[in-house]
Amino acid sequence: MPPTTPLFDPELLRRYDLPGPRYTSYPTAPQFSSSFREADLREVASITNGDPIPRPMSIYVHVPFCTSPCFYCGCNRIITRDTARGEAYLTRLYREIGMMATLFDRDREVVQLHFGGGTPNFLSPDQLAETVDVIARHFQLARGQQLDCSIELDPRFVSPQDIAVLARAGFNRASLGVQDFDPAVQEAVNRIQSVAQTLAVIEACRSNGMRSVNVDLIYGLPRQSLAGFDRTLDIALEARPDRFAIYSYAHLPSLFRPQRQIREEDLPTPEVKLALLQRAIERLGEAGYVYIGMDHFALPTDELAIAQANGGLHRNFMGYTTCADSDLIGLGVSAISHIGASFSQNPRDLQSWEQAIDEGRLPVWRGMRMDEDDVLRADVIQQLMCHGELDFDQVGERHVIDFRAYFADAVQRMGALADDGLVEVSAAGMRATSRGKLLLRIIAMCFDRYLPAPGTATTQFSRTV
Repeated sequence: MPPTTPLFDPELLRRYDLPGPRYTSYPTAPQFSSSFREADLREVASITNGDPIPRPMSIYVHVPFCTSPCFYCGCNRIITRDTARGEAYLTRLYREIGMMATLFDRDREVVQLHFGGGTPNFLSPDQLAETVDVIARHFQLARGQQLDCSIELDPRFVSPQDIAVLARAGFNRASLGVQDFDPAVQEAVNRIQSVAQTLAVIEACRSNGMRSVNVDLIYGLPRQSLAGFDRTLDIALEARPDRFAIYSYAHLPSLFRPQRQIREEDLPTPEVKLALLQRAIERLGEAGYVYIGMDHFALPTDELAIAQANGGLHRNFMGYTTCADSDLIGLGVSAISHIGASFSQNPRDLQSWEQAIDEGRLPVWRGMRMDEDDVLRADVIQQLMCHGELDFDQVGERHVIDFRAYFADAVQRMGALADDGLVEVSAAGMRATSRGKLLLRIIAMCFDRYLPAPGTATTQFSRTV
């Protein structure tokens, strides 16, 4: 296996399988406050416009609708078959786009545009193309292949003809939800999806010039077995997608009502769940995929792997991305923006979001301004999550601190991780070992001042394995 493949250590993974943040942001969303309002967002946006060199931007569009519930899902979504709701949603979304655009100088280029959900392809291909066109009228989109334009797709509800329309609209990257091809697993999670449907979408993405296709799989689902998951990996690897995301199923029926449809006795044991993860890691490593971090893998030729090798990998609410150092604008219900040293989130319920738009207000529900310590720790955690290592002097120079003095408690906590073989710490810096790469969240938690106690987190977060 290539040296980038993490070393699987079941005993360590069991011991460190604790609740912890996924660090798509730091500080994490539980720290956001309702005291952050629309006026705060307008102020921080104005500050970012003052940079001598116009700062690039990314845009995330949330489409909350799904036509049927997947029982494993913990996303913010609305189940409906009424396509008219999509049209009504777009009417308000276009108003939000217009209001947000007025906050930023027109010379600031949008380098990344991503549609997530829910199921973005609940909207028709023409509606999605129209949404891209509306955004292009209000913001300066990067030209051609310079724009990373991506969409999450449910292969059950998209045709090769639809993909052609999306490609003409500028989409050049797609992420396909698969989860598992085993019919027994699909029945247990209420997501019947044929192999033929999925492979047809992958082929259509390629034949229409999309430069990257990602496939999502989930381990830990009800009725999963090693033999069945091996067959899923066989099929997925034969299709040779550019990227894989291998997610852990977090069973939290008290938080997510659809998960109450899953029978506890159908879930794999902790030992089997770990074995499923091990099988995926080994198979992807043998197939030549580079381990990016957390749950992401990519071919060495993919932009994600290249960005990591060049030190340009970034992590935000859209996951791992090549678009470092850009401000993120979140549009739609529940979407989160990261503008300058601030976060702001739209309401999670549709009615509150609609009411704000109808009243001509930016739909800011909560957020926070980051202080200097937040900015420093966010930089440290970003480096760990993207590259698995820290150069103490470089961080110290960027933030004008003595790293070891400032982070004395964190360095001390890493000593215990070093004893367990998760990290190697020297006078110059630290790096995650092959054993530690699967536990980057645990390593990053050493630098999180908001956790209730060193190395711990509450059950508001998913488990780390």
